[in-house]
Amino acid sequence: MHLLSLFDLTAEQIRHVLTLAGYMKAHPASFQYSLKSKSIAMLFEKPSLRTRVSFEVGINQLGAQPLYLDAQMVQPGQRESVEDIARNLACWTHGIVARVFKHETLHALTAANIPVINALCDQHHPCQSLADLLTIQERYPIDMKVVDILYVGEGNNVCQSFMVGAAALDLKLTVICPQGFGPNAEFMTELNQRYPQHKIQLGTDLNAVPHADVIYTDTWLSMGDSRDYTETKRIFSPYQVNQDLVQRLQATTVMHCLPAHRNDEITDEVMDGPISAVLQQAENRLYVQKAVIHHLFEESSHS
Repeated sequence: MHLLSLFDLTAEQIRHVLTLAGYMKAHPASFQYSLKSKSIAMLFEKPSLRTRVSFEVGINQLGAQPLYLDAQMVQPGQRESVEDIARNLACWTHGIVARVFKHETLHALTAANIPVINALCDQHHPCQSLADLLTIQERYPIDMKVVDILYVGEGNNVCQSFMVGAAALDLKLTVICPQGFGPNAEFMTELNQRYPQHKIQLGTDLNAVPHADVIYTDTWLSMGDSRDYTETKRIFSPYQVNQDLVQRLQATTVMHCLPAHRNDEITDEVMDGPISAVLQQAENRLYVQKAVIHHLFEESSHS
């Protein structure tokens, strides 16, 4: 079993992973030997802080050995094919965590008959979204379904994964993006097919949003994007998350997956303010990634 996107998990499995992550957070010593004597390759084409550290620490805490491989060392698709890399890694390791430029690379890595986990690609960021969902669940423990959630900014990989998670858990989500910068059409087709009764609304007018308990934003320019940043700022500046927006919407939580361009998509006042959950999200990456790894290995052992 692989986790290339949240589409790979059923709603029930997403709930299971969140429950397991919450248990691991409350009981840090739990599952510390569940992957004893296993090794997991971490293939990273992109630089990382939170993803690398949280996966390395999590893999160690499960009793396994993480092996970090950067793009310069491995050169996927240049020195040898991605499929050959995967098949070789399968000779020595028991799973692959991959942070890559293209979603297609993840599919190629599945040539190795070992679990592959998407640690970010151009279309999806499933582990981040699981951490986001855990964060919201912790902050609104009675019932997440009554929480009004707003995502504002570019309809990028983070946005798309979060939409899948929200649809799976039947959450109320409004996604506001500048015209032409929303989720891609192919993704929307799959989302509507998988979850035809979802409660996600798309729009371009931030002023039309009357209320939000949670405001979530991300960088206006994704890593590796070649767009001109000056022009991007001009287009996206009306979508900044600032104190005026927080007060108008009466928000009680503000989220950002980091890294942030401070005072562009989010102001210092909000990001460092009392309702900011950004470090809670970052911390929760550790627990959801441990839960994902444990779940995938458990499922694979039964298949």
